[in-house]
Parts: sequence; C-alpha cells; structure tokens
Amino acid sequence: MADNKIRVVVAKPGLDGHDRGAKVIARAFRDSGMEVIYTGLRQTPEQIVETAIQEDADAIGLSILSGAHEHYFSAIVELLKQKNASDIVVFGGGVIPESDIPHLLEIGAGAIFGPGTPTTECIEWLEKTVSRKRG
Repeated sequence: MADNKIRVVVAKPGLDGHDRGAKVIARAFRDSGMEVIYTGLRQTPEQIVETAIQEDADAIGLSILSGAHEHYFSAIVELLKQKNASDIVVFGGGVIPESDIPHLLEIGAGAIFGPGTPTTECIEWLEKTVSRKRG
C-alpha cells in the first residue's frame, strides 16, 4: 500500500441510534491523520465486515451502547475469520460493563474503551496496534 495512512471503519451495529461518541472518535481519528470510513447507524455485522474488506481497512471500531456488545463482537470477529480477513483489528467502546471486557478480549477484541476515555488514548493504541500488525 503506497499510502501508509491507517484506514479505520467506525461502525454503529444494531438498532442503537446514539452516534455522538462514534462521530467524536471518527473525527479524532481523522484529525490525527487517519482515513476514516463511518458506516452510519444501524449496520449489520455483515455490512460492517463487507465495508472493512472493500475499503482495505486496518481496523474496525465499534460503538455499542445497546448492551448487545458480546453478540456484535463475536459475529464480526467470526465473519472476519470466515472471509480470511482476521488481520483487520476489531476494537470498540461505549457503555460496556467492566466485567464483560475480559470475555470480549478473549473472543478477539483488541481493546475496549469505556466512556470518558481520552481520544488520544484510543489514537495511540490504534497507531501502535496497526504498526505492529504491519510489521
């Protein structure tokens, strides 16, 4: 890839209609020099994975406030495996109980960022993770 910019898909899976956080993080990623593809509201796991593959994304950032985080992380990680795209990093944020985070990491999430996490922390994590992935 001639352009070394990080390409990240920011997605809002499911029926949750609150996208302020997703827009804040998408703007922060863009302002830090990343290429951001924001999928908009009410996306299915299939749509999110398809967008990430079509856009040659390095990562998928999920914003989940609905309580269905385990379902969406599992579905997206599994679809990426099925499509031989497991190199796409999946991470997320939103209202996710602290007690659920270890399981999400176990099933393949790279990181979970809770409410109030500084955007700089998310940016630094993504830059380091993609840099390691690219080798």
